[in-house]
Amino acid sequence: MSVEMVELVVKAPEPVRPAGILQQNRVFLDFFWDLAKPDQEVRLKAVEDLIQYLRSNNKADELEYTFKRLVDGLAHTRETARPGFSLALGQVLSAFEEVSLQTILNRIKEKHSLQKVKKKLIRNALFGNLFGVLALHQSSRLSKEPQVVLGCVQLLQSLSQHRQHLKDLPSKTMMDILTEIPEEVFEEVLLSALQTDLASAFSTPEQMQLLLVALQRFPQTLKPKKLKKLLGSTTIINADNIPKLTEVLKKAAHSVKKECVLPAVVLDLLKLSLKEDSFQLFWNKAIVEGMLKQQSGPTHYLSFRLLGSALPLLSVEQLKEVLSGDVMTHYGEHVVSAQKPDRFKLAPEMDTYVSDFLQNCQDSEKQLVVMVAFSSLTNMGYPVVPSVWRVVQHLQPAALQDYVDWLKSMFVQPQLDKLLDFSTRKQKDNQEGKEEKENSIFRLRKWIVSRLTSIIDNHHVKKQEDLVMDVARFVFFHALFSAKKASADVAETKVKLSVPIDEKTRGVLVTAFFGLLLSMHHLHLPEDSAEGAAVNQKRAMGVTADGTMWIYHLVQYAQVLLTQPKSIQSSQPFSPEQRQAWDSMLESVASLKKKSKKDQTAESSAFQQLFLLVGMHLFKDPEELLDIMKDMQSCVDKAQQKTSKKKKKKPEQEHEPEWVEVMVDILLSLLSQPSRHIRQVCKTVFSSICPHVTAAALTAILDVLDPEKDDGDGAVVVTDDGTNKTQKKKDQEEDDDEEDDEAMEEEDGDEEEDEEEDMEEGEVDQNFRVELMKVLQKQNALATEEDGSSDEDLDDDAMMEMDKKMSVLFSEQKKKTQAKKDEKTKLLKEKTLVRDFKIKVLDLIEVFVARQAGSPLVLSLVEPLLALIDRGMSSGSNQQEQDFLRRAADIFRNQLCRSKVYCKTVGDRQGELHDLLDKMMSKTQKLSDSSVGLYYFSASLYVVKVLRGAPPAADAKEEQTDEKAAENELSFTGNMDMDRVSAVFREALTSFMSRRKSPLTTQMFTDLFNRFPQCSTSPLESENTNRKPKVEKTKPEKEADKQPLSKKKKGFLPETKKRNKRKQLVLEQAANQSTPADKQGADKGQANKKHDKKAKQKRPADGTRAPQPIPAKKSKTQSESQPAKKKTKKPKQKKVVGGQM
Repeated sequence: MSVEMVELVVKAPEPVRPAGILQQNRVFLDFFWDLAKPDQEVRLKAVEDLIQYLRSNNKADELEYTFKRLVDGLAHTRETARPGFSLALGQVLSAFEEVSLQTILNRIKEKHSLQKVKKKLIRNALFGNLFGVLALHQSSRLSKEPQVVLGCVQLLQSLSQHRQHLKDLPSKTMMDILTEIPEEVFEEVLLSALQTDLASAFSTPEQMQLLLVALQRFPQTLKPKKLKKLLGSTTIINADNIPKLTEVLKKAAHSVKKECVLPAVVLDLLKLSLKEDSFQLFWNKAIVEGMLKQQSGPTHYLSFRLLGSALPLLSVEQLKEVLSGDVMTHYGEHVVSAQKPDRFKLAPEMDTYVSDFLQNCQDSEKQLVVMVAFSSLTNMGYPVVPSVWRVVQHLQPAALQDYVDWLKSMFVQPQLDKLLDFSTRKQKDNQEGKEEKENSIFRLRKWIVSRLTSIIDNHHVKKQEDLVMDVARFVFFHALFSAKKASADVAETKVKLSVPIDEKTRGVLVTAFFGLLLSMHHLHLPEDSAEGAAVNQKRAMGVTADGTMWIYHLVQYAQVLLTQPKSIQSSQPFSPEQRQAWDSMLESVASLKKKSKKDQTAESSAFQQLFLLVGMHLFKDPEELLDIMKDMQSCVDKAQQKTSKKKKKKPEQEHEPEWVEVMVDILLSLLSQPSRHIRQVCKTVFSSICPHVTAAALTAILDVLDPEKDDGDGAVVVTDDGTNKTQKKKDQEEDDDEEDDEAMEEEDGDEEEDEEEDMEEGEVDQNFRVELMKVLQKQNALATEEDGSSDEDLDDDAMMEMDKKMSVLFSEQKKKTQAKKDEKTKLLKEKTLVRDFKIKVLDLIEVFVARQAGSPLVLSLVEPLLALIDRGMSSGSNQQEQDFLRRAADIFRNQLCRSKVYCKTVGDRQGELHDLLDKMMSKTQKLSDSSVGLYYFSASLYVVKVLRGAPPAADAKEEQTDEKAAENELSFTGNMDMDRVSAVFREALTSFMSRRKSPLTTQMFTDLFNRFPQCSTSPLESENTNRKPKVEKTKPEKEADKQPLSKKKKGFLPETKKRNKRKQLVLEQAANQSTPADKQGADKGQANKKHDKKAKQKRPADGTRAPQPIPAKKSKTQSESQPAKKKTKKPKQKKVVGGQM
């Protein structure tokens, strides 16, 4: 056998191609492997490279092999490979036009013949034929060979019978072929072949689609006479064909049940109906009376999708007819019923249809018709489209204005008969005439108000200033006023309300108006108005193009309404005192505006905003804000006087608080209001008065956040909730645990609450059992020990009387239990409101830290914020508590401690700051949680930074190198008492090294040494002194030999000797530093002594070892002694065994 192989090897070289050809063939074959790979980019690259290779080589055998491989690959078992081979075949045929398409078609039929293939491979053969036809179609040469077109169509007709595998792909391929061939080829070649399919167009959606495509492409061939011969009628859509069309539409609807799309044949039929002028017949008979009569499902969804797709195709009159018919009603019912979970929702698709239509339609009239129609589709008065429907952003300005006018007129005069209203079965059963109508009007008005405000709130809507002001005036007027008679100055009085506004609707209007105020506060100037502004300047918010605030325009409008009592009536009239406050507010704003014209300041603008906002809120809560308004006016007057000219205080004014303190109290009072707008304005006002804030004003803010006061409140809640009186005597730690339990109840829900209720019910059961026993004993219903179980039964009257008493007893017990639950819920709500208020107050702290980071007053925030964080770490864990704690921690650490701006003028507060540093570091060492200790240590570093201050700037004349500048900065200590500061950190470092569980961490000291190297010298020297006594030993060898033998363990010398050695070390270091010339010699001597000492330790004296030096408390710190010993033993063993190192 080996001989034969040798012969083969010898004979082989002659017929084999050279090595280069083999390498090329290897590359050539790799193209076909790449065509079968799942990556599309790889397949496309392989197609390009294959064509380029065939063109460059131009070899007939390789081209023949290419067609063989590509035709075989059309039926590849891998689905992703078939499109690759089909595309490659089409491109190769397009590149090599000399190859006949008929030859390739015959090869495809022969290779993938359905009669010859095995049964298990029939699916692959079907796809092989289909992708072969697609390849011929992609070659763009079909129109040049009509017989190939006929062959392809006939092959596709045979494939269309196998729907279980190919579905409608053969029909779609036929339609694609029809779109590319000329009319002559269709008339001469294909018409006869397709005559059967065209004649049976009403059988399946695919055949109907084929007929519609042929009608669009070849109208001259398929004339009415030809259609009459094929279908029996000159038109497709007529009264006789409606039943057949309905069946086709039903089949089409069920064919795309899973795809959730609109079949193309349906939209083509709609277009044909418009062309044949039979749209109404098609819509009313085929869609409304045909499709909608079926049970809710695919046929209904097809009708809804057809409605959305038809919007761009219809005229105004057709839009009005379609959008007010049964299809819209059924769509509304679907939207209402689909609100339940796990229901199919078609509303997002309809939103897309409407949005695309409005975006591409430039006809304002059509836009208005569509918007009004969808807004008129109501369920018992409430439109089914959301009030924040975002499609409104595509409306043209004219259409938007008309739409707003329609909303306003429908609010003033609700015309329910013009709405397309519907009701569900349950709603129809519960309808009660007049009351139902009033409820529908309320629901409609509620939606309209939300719709109007959402238009203003949507920044993508293109709206003019007049439109914004028009909507704001409309909502404000109807929220707080009503018209007695028409007034020329007020447009809102010219149209009378057909149905009076009830209190429920007025409450919705008031809420909507103050939400609208917030939206207008954030309203940007239009881009065209801001074009003239500087590029780097921010776009103004909350003002009109002339710079006037929106809220100022509304206040002026309110003043106009108040000055016409004969024509306009307020729903909540002002008292004389309240009206005086309103008038004085207007005067204050006018005064501020007058001064701001001369000198525009942020403080003046902020005060104007605050006055105007509180003035508008007077209409909502006049009694609550009246005193605040008075305080604001006096406060601003004093502030203006202080800023204009400093006057000496009169004796009676010396005890009055500063104006800024009063203003802070006002802001705190306003923050208790549940209004986001007030919160933002308060933040703006406080930001403007930050430079004037005094220590007393800051203390007033911190008092709100005082954890001790929160403890008192929490104790009340716990005492009231608990039923055991002994809980009042628990200490502070137990109170903290109880507050933790309450917070967990707020977050986690019912588990602990149920347990506590069970405990309460257990105690109540004891009392209830006693009362129950009394009732039963009075009626002799209990068996005693004397009668045993032989007592006589009670008569009926006695039983009835006992039942009555027990019923009363149980009802009272139920009321008591419910009262306790209500009380507990009330307390939890109060606690939530208090915490929410404190979160708002943190806004002021954040603003002050950001604006006044260099003020000495910032130092007074350190301890309160630390107490707040410490308290929060040990309190409840519900979401609100976590948000509060996270916010406070972020303000303290990231905005206060890490701020680049800090107080650099300590003045005479050095001693106070040193005491604060000592206090915080002592507190840090006593903590049990390192996460809290991190904040205390950060505060300590902040205090050190303040004490050190900024290093003095170098003189311009002196040129300092980087090393010298770093040395000067390192040596600069500012106002720090280095001995005291070093002692504080030395104590902390000792605690960290000696305690097993310390709240301090390595990172804390790393930060200290990196940021303040001058503070790290003394603590480290002290630690090195304690941890390196071997270097300190300076006794000569003779004295060491004469030392008495110590029986004590190493490291446990008497305390006095340790002190003496430490003192001796300090003196030696001082001497070394004073004589640097001797330092090298000293170091050399120390090294020699160390070497001699090692030798002495190995040499026994009288059979015993010499005393060991103190190991610097290594046994007390960490488990570092063991590895240290191993390291020192290894070189000794080498020295003994080998004799050399």
